Amino acid sequence: MKRVYITALITCLVVLAAFVICFRLSDFSGKKDHLTVGFVYDNDESTPYTYNFSLAKDAVEKTFGDKVDIITCSNVLDDEMQEPISELVQGGCDIIFFNGYSELVIQLAPQYPDVQFCQASYMDMSGVSVPKNYHTFKGEAYQGRYVSGIAAGMKIKQLISDGIITEDQALVGFVAAFSTPEVISGYTAFLLGARSVVPSTKMRVLYTGTWSSYAHEKASAQQLIDDGCVIISQHTDTIGPAIACEESSGDRPVYFVGYNQSMSEVAPTTSLVTSRICWEPYVINAVDAVMANKDIEETFAGRGKIHGSDVSAGFENGWVEMDDLNLQAVAPGTKEAMDKAIDMFVRGNNIFVFKGDYTGVNPDDPSDTIDLKLGYIENEHTSYPSFHYILNDIVTIVE
Repeated sequence: MKRVYITALITCLVVLAAFVICFRLSDFSGKKDHLTVGFVYDNDESTPYTYNFSLAKDAVEKTFGDKVDIITCSNVLDDEMQEPISELVQGGCDIIFFNGYSELVIQLAPQYPDVQFCQASYMDMSGVSVPKNYHTFKGEAYQGRYVSGIAAGMKIKQLISDGIITEDQALVGFVAAFSTPEVISGYTAFLLGARSVVPSTKMRVLYTGTWSSYAHEKASAQQLIDDGCVIISQHTDTIGPAIACEESSGDRPVYFVGYNQSMSEVAPTTSLVTSRICWEPYVINAVDAVMANKDIEETFAGRGKIHGSDVSAGFENGWVEMDDLNLQAVAPGTKEAMDKAIDMFVRGNNIFVFKGDYTGVNPDDPSDTIDLKLGYIENEHTSYPSFHYILNDIVTIVE
């Protein structure tokens, strides 16, 4: 009889041990071994902005391999967002990324609480109440703009030294889509970067009224070239301005500074450098967070600035980078000058960008002015750029 009891006891202990082992090996954290990831683009990959954003999709494929399925929707207009979102959710998406600025994303997110919506920020999100499954993000683009302005300033300095232009002809042109804070912040940082090298540099800005029009952007760049600009940059979405610089046949050369995508193929002799937001760090970590059932923003602790459900970062975390430095076109010493500024950003020093003996006016409210003697800190409270002042005397808006 004792043997029966002993056998039963041993059997119970074995079963209990097996249960404990299974319990410990079981994953009750909600982790997933597979995700479906959606990408919604406002344009297609033939345009620089969307091409640059699509590199994050490529990075997800490379990083996670067969652990993810990816569904992409291109050329989605802001007011036509509802149908693509519905299709992606029905397709099983666990997380969806958007590079467009549609307000419908934040409105539709609560309808799908089990899906995470991550949108490139399109407005100041500080103090804005958002759904729990809605997130915004953006690299601190002004840093790259400032550094690319240094490359422009070095080239202008060389043109002056070579007697091709005089100091009072140090003029840069900027093809801009709209007078939003994002655009104004970018071209102001670009100009101030150039002025850090050549203090006499001024800027002419021409608004196109559209994000993507090859013909309009190219014509706008040509107008700025005809006005005497020796460097052209842009915040629009086609290669038109770069082509205009490459095809320029005036008495003096005109150089181009890019954004989002390298222009060396279309402007091999005039393209100087390109700055770009790197979307990859955010997108990869957001996917990883959802796969691990973790809060997206918490995964960026120590690796970015967290503003509630909004995240930003710059050179220090690889969210901004310089690309395609054309050593055949840039002035001697350009890389060293750029690296010095980048090192300051990496070390957390950014107050020097929007600082100096400058005053500016809000184009939407003339009573709103700013004095930059004490400096202005960009992206302090939000990933969306907030500097929105036209600097007096050195920036001319071309009508």
